[in-house]
Amino acid sequence: MSVTIASPLAETVRTTATDIWNDSCAVGELRDAIAHGATGATANPTIVHDVWRADPARWRTAVVELASSHPTWSERELAWGIVAAMSVEGARLLVPVFEASGGRKGRLSVQTDPSLFRDPEAMVEQAAGFDSLAPNVVVKFPATRAGLRAMEEATARGISVNATVSISVAQAIAAAEAVERGIARRESAGQPTDAMGPVITLMMGRLEDWLRVLTERDGLIVDPEALPWAGVAAFKRAYGTFVERGFRARLLGAAIRHHRHWSELIGGDVVITLPSVWQRRFNESSIEVRSRIDEFRRAYEPDGLAIGEFDAWGPTARTLRAFVASYHDLLHVVSDALVPDPDVRR
Repeated sequence: MSVTIASPLAETVRTTATDIWNDSCAVGELRDAIAHGATGATANPTIVHDVWRADPARWRTAVVELASSHPTWSERELAWGIVAAMSVEGARLLVPVFEASGGRKGRLSVQTDPSLFRDPEAMVEQAAGFDSLAPNVVVKFPATRAGLRAMEEATARGISVNATVSISVAQAIAAAEAVERGIARRESAGQPTDAMGPVITLMMGRLEDWLRVLTERDGLIVDPEALPWAGVAAFKRAYGTFVERGFRARLLGAAIRHHRHWSELIGGDVVITLPSVWQRRFNESSIEVRSRIDEFRRAYEPDGLAIGEFDAWGPTARTLRAFVASYHDLLHVVSDALVPDPDVRR
């Protein structure tokens, strides 16, 4: 894919392993996002509702036409028909990216009915319908007990999945393991898996939202600088595990609340899904595009740094430089005390 507009997000996609998705299936937003390097998009009931409200006349007409073509369809069936229509439009825009990357990128993520979160069979059935809409669809399942079963079964059937409602490291890992089981079953049956593009979402902002609810509910006092790092820390912890275990699925960061949910993940072989408003903010910002994904892991894990890396590691080098500079300052004042400047009255 050729990037036509220079921006921090375009630079991220061009120079690192990190991909950016548009957190909406709205065609106008998606076109703009693709121009800035976006390689995917997502949809869910909230997003679809927002797209409807942005152009209500169009989608009212679409529902009436759909109802005319399917006179026995219920309100639910018509709603999901609209989801399918929006998804097909978005998926079409991403086909060039999909084909150029061999299926690794260029995906449109469509969510299964959230009210089915306890029914794996119903979720898989709906997912099969979504999978037939376009070759580059990836289907969202919730990281619930039933959702994990559905993800494994859908993967075994050749459907690329995306875990959603995933807010903890444990959920992300469990979802990735479900995908691995599904891939293993499919390969054992002699079925291809090379073109599949599973992703596992970790909703960083929703973790932080919940921690804020807890602090208010329980009257807790916390450092105000700590909570904005909670989602980032969880994501980096999960990413380290994904790399260590060689999971096929890529980790996807979602629920953006501030720039660290983008800037701190740069460099990882991950996906970040950004609403259009955040894309604009980041593209207009002066945030440096450089890899930061491994900084937490390298400091946190016992084997995160080899001895040969100690001296040149960023925090070590910065601290040493500061100490050396302070030492030179100390030497200067000692020398000044020993040999006072005769031009200065003391």
